[in-house]
Amino acid sequence: MTQWVENPTGGRDRGPIGLARAWLEVLVRPRRFFAAGVAPGDQAPGLVFVMAVVAIEEATRFALVPGAYPVVANRPLVSGVVALVVAAGFVAPLALHFAAAIATLGLVPLVEDRAGVSETVQVIAYATAPCVFAGIPFPPLQAVCTAYGAALLVVGIAEVHGTSLARAAVAGALPAAFVFGYAYTFRGFAAINALGLFG
Repeated sequence: MTQWVENPTGGRDRGPIGLARAWLEVLVRPRRFFAAGVAPGDQAPGLVFVMAVVAIEEATRFALVPGAYPVVANRPLVSGVVALVVAAGFVAPLALHFAAAIATLGLVPLVEDRAGVSETVQVIAYATAPCVFAGIPFPPLQAVCTAYGAALLVVGIAEVHGTSLARAAVAGALPAAFVFGYAYTFRGFAAINALGLFG
């Protein structure tokens, strides 16, 4: 699951410009992006991508939501930096690989000739693109961000693993719920609950 390829073929460009291009492309042309931008073993750009998304989202939330992180020893700036590093540098990669494991288990009975776990990791990472705005404390925006991310996840699974959208939705339901609904950072279900959409 953590296999990296030193010189992968295909995959994404590195660096800030590559991240920005990937973010824009996955939002506006997801099928084309997932077809061309996901390569076997090329996890590094996807991992950096999800860490950047979480860092931006959490930094926004810390700036706009009072008490969004615990302050230790009356040092809010240091506490905020530590909380940001933990969220982006540790929690995000762990959650990403856990979600990929769930998605892989969901794909096993549905898709016989599927791509590898590495590609699933990348799909989930890039599907988080809309969530750069999820740190803004406005439930309608948060709900849209997380719903769009879940939709991108389904499209990415279908494209990368060569299956139908229906099967991709079944395989992606649990990882989407975990990443976009329950996860500490994106909190999609909390936003939907705040809107009172389901009673």
